[in-house]
Amino acid sequence: MNDRHSPPNPSSPSSPAAEPVAAPASASTAPAPATALAAPVTHYENFPVASLLCPPHLRQPIAAIYAFARTADDIADEGDATPAARLADLAAYRADLLRRSAQGQPRLAPAGPVCSCRWPGIVRHQLPVPLLEDLLSAFAQDVEKTRDAEGYADRAELLDYCRRSANPVGRLLLHLYGVGDAQALQQSDAICTALQLINFWQDLSVDIPRHRHYLPRADCAAHGACQAELLALQSTRENARLIADCADWARATMESGAPLVRRLPGRAGWELRLVVQGGLRILDKVEALKGGSLHTRPRLHAWDWVVMLGRALVM
Repeated sequence: MNDRHSPPNPSSPSSPAAEPVAAPASASTAPAPATALAAPVTHYENFPVASLLCPPHLRQPIAAIYAFARTADDIADEGDATPAARLADLAAYRADLLRRSAQGQPRLAPAGPVCSCRWPGIVRHQLPVPLLEDLLSAFAQDVEKTRDAEGYADRAELLDYCRRSANPVGRLLLHLYGVGDAQALQQSDAICTALQLINFWQDLSVDIPRHRHYLPRADCAAHGACQAELLALQSTRENARLIADCADWARATMESGAPLVRRLPGRAGWELRLVVQGGLRILDKVEALKGGSLHTRPRLHAWDWVVMLGRALVM
């Protein structure tokens, strides 16, 4: 996923294809967000989902995780709803999740945001509900931060956000793969956090004009980056050093989690190799821009996939 708070999917890259999902309307009068989701939204993905490498028996639950997260993301971000309406819809979505999980219901109502072909995966595979709740908590925080045009004080605060916005996706996938030891969870968290950070650094030109601030204030101060110049998307030496340092942080985090690719068997391991290399390739492009990601969003192209495959083969 590529949006500023979309949880990255660390095990399923395929092609830069997007998936249509329902977007929220501006009203919050519906009893649940199910009735507030109508128009399809198309999302460009640098880390796409549901590839042919994905083990066939896991495609449905993985698609269910993605649909759940994407729907919550759209509630938090798409359309022209007020922050209060978005928060109310996210709360209703959480209540619906808890109620239906407790009752073991296999699907939402016919008009529900997660279509009936995907919701059964969440119930049938006994996906840990607290991890899904963490995702919703992060989406709600995004609404509040954007509403207040508030950023993050330091890396610790931003990492806490990543713990809820990104890391649950990796842990949910490990749950499906039957891998749950402490080292694997730690490495998965590192990969997911890195993917989330990479999303931030590639999306600066999109996020900052929309009052989404992910460059930690402590880092900005350390590099002498001027807040006014960042808000104006100006490429200065200070801003370039700031972005380069943040990219280095994301790269080191990704590399610390990369050994996980050798822990997952067969297709899952190869899928994860491509996701890791996709994230690193985006970082290559961010770094090559030398601060230019303030006004240019890097994307993956055909040649990049060749490079990623080659690097994946030697991991």
